[in-house]
Amino acid sequence: MRTIFILFSLLFTLTANAANHKELPAKGNLNLQVFNKANVRFLPDTYANFSEADNNGIIHLVNGRIILKKIQIPSYQRDVTVSLKLTVASNGDRWDKSGSCFVLPKKSAINLMSIAQGKQKFPAIDSTKLENLVGIVPGKNYLPTIELMRFMTPFGVGHYSQNDDSLSSKRRPVYIPKWEKQVQWEQDITDLYSALEGEVYVGIFIDTWTPEGYVASMELNFKESTISCDKLVRRHVEPLMNTVYYIGQSYPDIFARKSVSTDFVLPKNAKNVRLKYIVTGHGGHSGGDEFVQKKNILSIDGTEVFSFIPWRDDCASFRRFNPATGVWLIKRLAAYISEDGYKTKEVEEPLASSDLSRSNWCPGSDVAPEEIALPDLKAGKHTFTVSIPKAQPINGDEMNHWLVSAYLVWDEE
Repeated sequence: MRTIFILFSLLFTLTANAANHKELPAKGNLNLQVFNKANVRFLPDTYANFSEADNNGIIHLVNGRIILKKIQIPSYQRDVTVSLKLTVASNGDRWDKSGSCFVLPKKSAINLMSIAQGKQKFPAIDSTKLENLVGIVPGKNYLPTIELMRFMTPFGVGHYSQNDDSLSSKRRPVYIPKWEKQVQWEQDITDLYSALEGEVYVGIFIDTWTPEGYVASMELNFKESTISCDKLVRRHVEPLMNTVYYIGQSYPDIFARKSVSTDFVLPKNAKNVRLKYIVTGHGGHSGGDEFVQKKNILSIDGTEVFSFIPWRDDCASFRRFNPATGVWLIKRLAAYISEDGYKTKEVEEPLASSDLSRSNWCPGSDVAPEEIALPDLKAGKHTFTVSIPKAQPINGDEMNHWLVSAYLVWDEE
């Protein structure tokens, strides 16, 4: 009798829960082609700081080095995962260049577009504290641009990938069957869904200074959960810092002299707080910050929460994307198979510039954000600080600098 009673009670509970369960409607998956082989290039005579949207809805900023487009993203009521796929090929620019996919913060009255239009200016800053580097931290009516993906263009993939091209035909190593025609990256950006939801402007920046530039395609993929939940977990994105020089900003070598700090306020309902940090070091000469390991230290309220040396030593694996890279011949003693077994002899082998290890990037790579969990961070005002103690300053044509972007993500109850 007791067993029957327990089973009846369990059945009653499940039936009651099912009756109270609210079925959240499905909106379906979305694959959005934002840009399709759009040209990113430097054309000051064609594109001024701002151009009206063309027939494809593309707005060109800063002489064409930024492409921008307005998109509409549904407000999902079920859990959703988001990925960004980016494809880039050279249209004639042979160099490796910094690149960034981004979204303009919806709550920021001042942004890249309003500045390019001449309607707004970056908020006034403490010039002593930030050395006149405008727009890198929040200010009055302004939030830094939210970076969706950092990437680095390879040396000439696409335009210089024809094997009969005089520039690249004799540079292909024997272990590479062919040059790739393009490079493609994909990252999970689910944490940034709330920054994309609704009507927003997304864009691509490439630091090109050639009229040919690059062609780029960008796709956003939203995959909706098949499971309906009573309550969707909402994530908040709080931009903290971005030193990428999108518009009107100079090379940020400030870390060579001081740390950079900014304040933020964590609300009481914030849970599962995480810090996302994207960084690359630059300075093309052999001893510059592009090629020398430097520790990055992240602190909150003066307490270190994370430190690491951003570094990539697998750049040779990207050789097939770099037909236009510079090549040197390096002598070394090599072992080889002969009729009498192994022998050694001095040989010359090609070493490509794209093979060299770099500060968290390779020519042809994307840059994954570092994620730091902050489970013990309390509600209230805090100070976030980035320090790169041994960073080098700009010295003539030695353009040392660090491109840093950081934002907080938390779940809202």
